[in-house]
Amino acid sequence: MATKKKSPSSPRPKGSDAISLLKADHKQVEEWFSQFAKATAKSKKQQLASNICEALTVHTRIEEEIFYPAFLEATEDKDLHHEAVVEHDGAKKLIAEIEKMSAADDYFDAKVTVLSEMIKHHVKEEEQAGGMFAEAKQSDMDLQSLGEQLHARKKELLSRPKAA
Repeated sequence: MATKKKSPSSPRPKGSDAISLLKADHKQVEEWFSQFAKATAKSKKQQLASNICEALTVHTRIEEEIFYPAFLEATEDKDLHHEAVVEHDGAKKLIAEIEKMSAADDYFDAKVTVLSEMIKHHVKEEEQAGGMFAEAKQSDMDLQSLGEQLHARKKELLSRPKAA
């Protein structure tokens, strides 16, 4: 199976609200983590880790810039919000370390594996009953409009050339 990223200019699926878009990101990264765990070639692992890091970097940005502030305003659930931000901070630190590494480095696989575990935990907390997504659906958040904003910002971030 190819590990190519979907084109940033690909159309957003119909009826794709904020939750659907964020869950689709979760699913894509989960698939890449699964492929990474099965991969043996260093070049394949490097490419998958690169895909994962870029996707998570964009995902955390759009959540922090758009979704989380709207969630906090609509629900006033500071506990869920603060925990999610702290989890993002931990993931961002690990992503920065992985991005500086080569698949040939001793701790590369371990760091990607730990990142996978962190992300699985974070996704479970967002998607579970009583989690952030469930609360968002029960609030007065305009998830359709937020989905459009998230999609536009994601498209913008993915179209930027990577800093060297």
